[in-house]
Amino acid sequence: MRKLTFAMNLSLDGYTAAPGDDLGWSVPSDELFQWWSDRVGGTGLALYGRKVWEEMSSHWPTADQQPGVTLAEIEYARRWRAMPKVVFSSTSRPVDWNTRLVTGDAVSEITRLKAEDGGPMDIVGATLAAAAMRAGLIDEYVLVTAPVLVGGGTPFFTALDSWVNLNLVETRRFPEGVLLTRYETTR
Repeated sequence: MRKLTFAMNLSLDGYTAAPGDDLGWSVPSDELFQWWSDRVGGTGLALYGRKVWEEMSSHWPTADQQPGVTLAEIEYARRWRAMPKVVFSSTSRPVDWNTRLVTGDAVSEITRLKAEDGGPMDIVGATLAAAAMRAGLIDEYVLVTAPVLVGGGTPFFTALDSWVNLNLVETRRFPEGVLLTRYETTR
């Protein structure tokens, strides 16, 4: 059975994006960017919600060909293109870069994918993660918390019908006061 992780940058007040989908507060340090790149390199399958997919696919397919690109960005772009991806969207859109589109029930498909053999899966996007969270499918939460209060926006966590007990398995401090905390779900 595959492990499903929800990992994202979030503000100290718990948002993955500020109002208006503003992400300007979450620019990573070089060290944190490398951590995210290594994570992409080790992901067996990434599950994307439509909004995050649109942002990522508008930049990373050709990011390594842009003027002034860094070696770290080149590495990330190559890893991102190579990583198998599934996009969940109710609207049919063409997908590329080692990606397939799912327009049906996300929870059923994620449940099916978890039951397969393969490497770890990451869920990317708070809305998609909320559905998986409510269904009890997430095995690990990775919070990369920036020391900023944005006052609203897209929450990392969703309302749940029952408690989810977690076990802290890692903490790590990054430059600029960013704190990574990793929790496993206890079942």
